[in-house]
Amino acid sequence: MAKVGNRQMKTLVCSVCGNENYRTSKNVKNTTDRLTISKYCPTCKQHTEHKEKK
Repeated sequence: MAKVGNRQMKTLVCSVCGNENYRTSKNVKNTTDRLTISKYCPTCKQHTEHKEKK
């Protein structure tokens, strides 16, 4: 059974305009590198790469 404290909420930031658009959960024990996901940015009105905030 999985431990309770491994998942944390992370904020995703648009790489083009810098707006914080999404929040997602991440297992910090299994994935130690930062997330990069292609998501829709409502400010840019297009799909852009969103990176995990520092």
